[in-house]
Amino acid sequence: MVQFEVPAIVPADPQANVTDLLVERVKATPQLALFAVPDGDGWRDITAAEFHRQVIALAKGLVAAGIEPGDKVGFIARTTYDWTLVDFAIFFAGAVMVPIYETSSPAQIAWNITDSGAIAVISELPDHSARLDEVRSELPLIRSVWDMHRGDLDKLVAQGKDVSDEEIERRRNLANGADIATLIYTSGSTGRPKGCVLTHSNFVELIRNSSKALREVVETPGASTLLFITTAHIFARFISILDIHAGVKTGHQPDTKQLLPALGSFKPTFLLAVPRVFEKVYNSAEQKAEAGGKGKIFRAAAHTAIEHSKLLQDGGKIPFGMKIKFALFDRLVYSKLRTAMGGNVVYAVSGSAPLGPRLGHFFHSLGVTILEGYGLTETTAPATVNLATKSKIGTVGPALPGVGIRLADDGEIQVRGVNVFKEYWRNPEATAATFDGDWFKTGDIGTFDSEGFLTITGRKKEILVTAGGKNVAPATLEDPIRANPIVGQVVVVGDQRPFIGALITLDSEMLPTWLANNGLSADMSLADAAKNPAVHAEVQRAVDIANKHVSRAESIRKFTILPIEWTEASGHLTPKMSIKRNVIMDDFSDEVTAIYEVPVSTTNVSLK
Repeated sequence: MVQFEVPAIVPADPQANVTDLLVERVKATPQLALFAVPDGDGWRDITAAEFHRQVIALAKGLVAAGIEPGDKVGFIARTTYDWTLVDFAIFFAGAVMVPIYETSSPAQIAWNITDSGAIAVISELPDHSARLDEVRSELPLIRSVWDMHRGDLDKLVAQGKDVSDEEIERRRNLANGADIATLIYTSGSTGRPKGCVLTHSNFVELIRNSSKALREVVETPGASTLLFITTAHIFARFISILDIHAGVKTGHQPDTKQLLPALGSFKPTFLLAVPRVFEKVYNSAEQKAEAGGKGKIFRAAAHTAIEHSKLLQDGGKIPFGMKIKFALFDRLVYSKLRTAMGGNVVYAVSGSAPLGPRLGHFFHSLGVTILEGYGLTETTAPATVNLATKSKIGTVGPALPGVGIRLADDGEIQVRGVNVFKEYWRNPEATAATFDGDWFKTGDIGTFDSEGFLTITGRKKEILVTAGGKNVAPATLEDPIRANPIVGQVVVVGDQRPFIGALITLDSEMLPTWLANNGLSADMSLADAAKNPAVHAEVQRAVDIANKHVSRAESIRKFTILPIEWTEASGHLTPKMSIKRNVIMDDFSDEVTAIYEVPVSTTNVSLK
């Protein structure tokens, strides 16, 4: 059994809780701009001291409204400054937040609230309130509902004006490290979501150690980031609290369609994103270049960037000719992409899904080092991450300080340490099933290199075994195909079947540009595009590229392009845009069956 364990850098403090991170920050740098909020065409800074004052004022309102220490409070909202304000106000009141994804259906909202035992809910937008209203009659424990769009946060602040500072100080100090800090429900890619009990120590110890491991990213003067992925997810929640501890200025942009203008004005030094965002940036740039008659230049620039980065990573010498080409493409292509991201981005932290070496090397040559990491809700987000001082593209890095990683005999990744959750809420059977002693069994499969850098190779439950007995990890095929600009999502099929096939959807955002660039009608429907020969040929090209990564027995022989998209609303994607494989296999069982109705003996045959 291969095992790597990294000792904690910061001594543990079993009495500390999350509120201490803000109190310490205010004592150290009260006038530091800890947040910036949109103000006209620019941004207005909010200091650590001002944020602290607002947190206490809102916490007083919650106390005056009857929230008691240990009470569960549901919260459904977008990624804005108010999200973290509410988060810390609940901490300071001694209560426990139950975050709810802003895209959750009424049934999902009802489950999170009912299972957690929440007694109050805060919602941001009218749409959020409307979905809550649909199931309000099913939630007898809910005593209070506060609607931010009706000014209820301001009303709470006014209501709490007579609550003393001493009462808030008493309440914020009630929890110690072993106590529950938050109850986060898994995104539910399989089965009903389970509540993960994350403790104060999970956050405090992991954040204190991570800030040291990532000091070049978060502890440099002027460090800033623009959050746009949902703060209801542990990945962004972890970063938002880490930023407070480390003194990083944080802005928010909940509308990803406005992301580029926001990046241009905020000018962050690092980003937090999922791989799909990096794919979109690359594909949009490629298709824009294609539309302007510069597609050939962009592809040559991309090829040079990737080869340049590979040579640098391997310690090789950059040939003189490549240096000349790189300088030219830097002026023509790379500099424009850097400017589009605000011009100051040096690092990007990527997680939630594999990034792939191609994008890692491309952005590295742009001057943006993508630090790919790995973790789950159950590990308070990161368990491993590449470091600014040493990163290996294609891996998810080494274990963070205070964390141990081992591989079971079947390759399953197991984690223990300061970041591993306490238990599944009210579910001792699931808790027992997921632990081997103090090691959390992730269900993911991976490999280590000699220096302890981890590579994710697949999901244990998703490994396909063909009728011929060949084990196939879907991600090895799916990730390269999904990198194609017109591909939305991919699900590889073939368990107990004679060969590997795939269900593929198209990307409705990128498709019109690609169609126009290829002399086709930009307003072609998804249904028509799914049957179009040129579209089929482009998807076939993506499949051919993916097949080069595997043996013939593992290669995709047939694929079907579906005339629809998989979305969170359709029930086929989780809030972090991961595919719900079991739901897709159920809903599209007829399409899977059709792939195998006519046997094939040749490789790379598309289904017409």
